[in-house]
Amino acid sequence: MEFRPCIDIHNGKVKQIVGGSLRDEGDQALENFVSEQNAADFARLYRNAGIRGGHVILLNGSGSSYYERTKAEAVSALREWPGGLQVGGGITAENAAEFLEAGASHVIVTSYVFRDGRIYRDRLEKLVEAVGRDRLVLDLSCRKTREGYRIVTDRWQKLTDVRMDEALLDSLSDCCDEFLVHAVDVEGRADGIEEELASLLGNWGKKSVTYAGGVHSYKDLELLRKLGKDRLNVTVGSALDLFGGELEWQKVLKICC
Repeated sequence: MEFRPCIDIHNGKVKQIVGGSLRDEGDQALENFVSEQNAADFARLYRNAGIRGGHVILLNGSGSSYYERTKAEAVSALREWPGGLQVGGGITAENAAEFLEAGASHVIVTSYVFRDGRIYRDRLEKLVEAVGRDRLVLDLSCRKTREGYRIVTDRWQKLTDVRMDEALLDSLSDCCDEFLVHAVDVEGRADGIEEELASLLGNWGKKSVTYAGGVHSYKDLELLRKLGKDRLNVTVGSALDLFGGELEWQKVLKICC
């Protein structure tokens, strides 16, 4: 299990938010933490600690008046730790190269591929052609419904008809290098992981998967290791001391080694 750090950027600032609260209208979100440091500061910290594979997420849509400010912050982080960070948020086949050239090791994609309740295979193929599967991370962030887990898109605001299960993971595994999965129902709440989802991902275990959502204690990390059969990587956000929480990031790093 690897610790994968995060740099979430909203309205031009590094933040931790309650994932399900994000709204494009008015650029609103329930905030857990707003940092006085910029994205490059966090990238420098991760670089100095030798932590790779963290993700920089742009939480403003391209139509937002804050988008360019948020993008500038993201690019500054990528340039600070070239090859050490992944980037997501509004990535398309047309703009992916710009972020790779700025220093991203991978681009993270959801909404470009999952739209209108289904998977657009032609867009996925176009993306693979543009960046190569070895530099692509598919974000399969999801919510639990009566029918099981379903993929959410557009900064976790739109529920699709696509089920997040082992069959989906199998069908997409040849198209990307890794998966990133936010458990949106618990994202940013720091009150426990989504155990059923962690078990699903751990049971599959055929490719690198990073789980994010709900970690609030060191026991959660051990539980995730157990449920994920030591196959999952983990992101810790609001509970981390870097973002105003109580978990010491260096201790988290040691536990995950």
